[in-house]
Amino acid sequence: MPTHSSPPPLYRIDECPDLMADGCIGDEHGNLVFLSVWARDTAVQEFLARLTLGRSEQGLDQFHLVTDQASIPVFVGNVEALEKRTTRAFRRTLFGSMVHLWLFDRRCVKPDKANASALALLPRDSAHRLDRLWTLVQDTCPLPLLDHWRDTVLELLQTRRMLTGLPLALGPLEGHRLALDVPALTKALGELIRNGTLGATQYELAANAPLRRVA
Repeated sequence: MPTHSSPPPLYRIDECPDLMADGCIGDEHGNLVFLSVWARDTAVQEFLARLTLGRSEQGLDQFHLVTDQASIPVFVGNVEALEKRTTRAFRRTLFGSMVHLWLFDRRCVKPDKANASALALLPRDSAHRLDRLWTLVQDTCPLPLLDHWRDTVLELLQTRRMLTGLPLALGPLEGHRLALDVPALTKALGELIRNGTLGATQYELAANAPLRRVA
């Protein structure tokens, strides 16, 4: 008999009971990076409006996602840095037309090249995680990076904490932060090139001694 996967869980937003979230990603400080919610159009518009108001006007500078284990605070931070996408779905339901809202940091779709930083949203356990992270690094980094350097440079970035996973991830996605220290990266790449760990071609790289971890 065919097996049916269970539907993804929905999370109630304590301050906005008419909204249900099916995904949320937050950074190390609890700041909102990505939110996916479902609700009627009026509830979505009210939620967006409250994000722009001060606390004295019943505005929201944070909200709480309620899970089976805990109530998780999520801080909104700078609303101006957030992008939104909405789509109208399930037009005829008992509750009226339902709207799907995505709210996310714009660095998820466009790297901040001036500050050499970016954010990535990827499906959990994606088979193409390394490829997508490497593309993000190449798009963000002002230094030229050869394709066959991928594994070594990604390991370097993770070791130096320039590429990290985001701690809050509810739903089907995971988040990653890229924050490049360009002077430190320039120095580290220079050392790897001089000691033969990184070569001009993949054949030159293969002919060298085994790779050494750079701390």
